[in-house]
Amino acid sequence: MSRFKPECRPTLIGSMPVENHLEAHRLVMDHTPEIPPWVQLPTFRQEGMVAQFLPGLPGLAHSGGRPYVDTDGPDFETELLTFYEAYLSCSEAPESLEASNFALTEETAAGFGTLCSGLEASADDPYAVKGQVTGPITFATGIKDQHDQAIFYHDQLRDAAVKLLALKARWQVRVLAKFGKPVIIFLDEPALAGFGSSEFISITREEVVACLEEIAAAIHAEGGLAGVHVCANTDWSMLLESSLDIINFDAYAYFDRFILYPEQLKNFLDAGRILAWGIIPTLHAEDIEKESAASLQAKWEGQLEQVVKLGVTTEKVRAQTLITPSCGVGSQSREKALKVLEMTRDLSRLIRQNNS
Repeated sequence: MSRFKPECRPTLIGSMPVENHLEAHRLVMDHTPEIPPWVQLPTFRQEGMVAQFLPGLPGLAHSGGRPYVDTDGPDFETELLTFYEAYLSCSEAPESLEASNFALTEETAAGFGTLCSGLEASADDPYAVKGQVTGPITFATGIKDQHDQAIFYHDQLRDAAVKLLALKARWQVRVLAKFGKPVIIFLDEPALAGFGSSEFISITREEVVACLEEIAAAIHAEGGLAGVHVCANTDWSMLLESSLDIINFDAYAYFDRFILYPEQLKNFLDAGRILAWGIIPTLHAEDIEKESAASLQAKWEGQLEQVVKLGVTTEKVRAQTLITPSCGVGSQSREKALKVLEMTRDLSRLIRQNNS
């Protein structure tokens, strides 16, 4: 971790409103070639946030095109036992991940293979590479059992889901590490915006932390950097006090909430960890339309001053900063998505030029 200093370089969250993975990869390399991610295309149903990482989950079934987990199925117990045997085998011998159900496939994650092929063919070296998995809270509250109850509330299924995601993340680190650069894996956790609300009132802080920490440990076991992306507000102390290396927050709309944890934020930065500022708006088309790299630079510098007042040097914050959109752009029009990518690239350049 101490060797990775992003110095305000840009990266992306991963989804785009295009229909071709090669085109998506070209857009990545045009705008964030230093830390390229693989891209998810929501236009393909199998690349939906939950659907993309479902393969390998025991009891997986479909009804009317809707995936669910059937614990009453005649093969469920056998599938569960087989799953845990595979998990233990791959945990003890990670080299076996490549031929396991924990590897991402071309069918559900074509963008991953496109990124790898593109990097292999490129003469340019990236500074780091980025992968992602759906976070365990979002995943386990987003998939239901046959009784229409989220599997998060089924202890055994939640444990299986976390372990599935952990090894899918670990597999990504192993594959991406061949490029000889730091590997970042984000846990995409939009559901954490609902933590503490009536919708998730029965989910405890301890349960959330335990799920995140298990996946972070799998990423760390391969030498990767574990990040979390939350595109709205949450209990930031829970994440700042975790072992996560990177926190990606919506600095455009929620910085005033994020700065309410000054002690935890200072400790996080003092430990050498990374803030990924989601300062480029993605939620509302009118915000994308009205902003520019210059206006966002002024906004970010104002936020930077507030963090520096906590007792952290400007140089330290800059060194430990990534610049990102506030979320993926898969739900925006192509025109607006391209502007987000351009502002992400251009804002990073302005900040870094100002620091040179």
